[in-house]
Amino acid sequence: MTSNSKDGITIRIMTQEDYKNVKAFMKDDFFTSEPLCQASGETTVHQQNEKENDIYHLSMIAQGTCLVALDENNGGRLVGFVLAGAQYPEDIEKHRIEADAMEKNVWGRIFVMLSKIEREANLFQRFGISKVLYSHITSVDTSMRGKGLGSRLAATLMDVGRSKGFPAMVAYCTSFFSARQKEALGMQCIHSLTYADYKDDQGRPIFTPAAPNTMARVMAIKL
Repeated sequence: MTSNSKDGITIRIMTQEDYKNVKAFMKDDFFTSEPLCQASGETTVHQQNEKENDIYHLSMIAQGTCLVALDENNGGRLVGFVLAGAQYPEDIEKHRIEADAMEKNVWGRIFVMLSKIEREANLFQRFGISKVLYSHITSVDTSMRGKGLGSRLAATLMDVGRSKGFPAMVAYCTSFFSARQKEALGMQCIHSLTYADYKDDQGRPIFTPAAPNTMARVMAIKL
C-alpha cells in the first residue's frame, strides 16, 4: 500500500521529510487533547524527553510503518497521523529500564505506566508470537474528529501490518474514545488499568483525567 484517498483525504506512508510537520501537529493537537497530558495541566509536555522521542519516532518512520493523512482540498494540509513500529519480546525489559531511568515528569510517569501494562498484558506469550506492530500515537486534527479518519488510519495501519508480515497489532489506549474506535475495528481489550487504582507512594491517584477516560486499555488484534 502506498496511499489511499477518500473524500479528499489521502492516507500514505510517512516519510522523514514529514516529521517536522508531524512534530508541530503533535504539539498543537496530540499533547493538548491526550487525556493524561491534558489532565496534568502542564503546557510543556511536548518538550519532555524530546530528543529521545525524536530518535524513537524517526526509527519508526524508517520502518515504513507510520502514516500521514493529508487534506487534498486544503493544499495537502496534514490532518492526522499514526506513529507505529515493530516491537519484540526483548523490548519489554528494555522499556522497563528506560522508564525507571526517565525523569519523573508527566511524560516519564506516562511511560512508567505504559511499561507496567505492557509487562502485565504479556502479549508475546499470550498470542505465541515473536513480533507485533505497535500503534504508538494516533492523532487527528480537531476539525476532522468524528468523521471516521481515526478509524481509517487504524484500518490502513492494519493493512500495512499484514503486508509486512506482522501477526498482530497492539495499541495502548489512554482515552475512552480511542479504545472505543479500535474496538469497532475488531480490536479486543486484553488488559486494562483503572486510573483511580493506580496510585503513588502516598496513596494518591497518579492520573486523574476527566470522565469518561477512566482507564488505560491494551487493545490488540491478530492480523
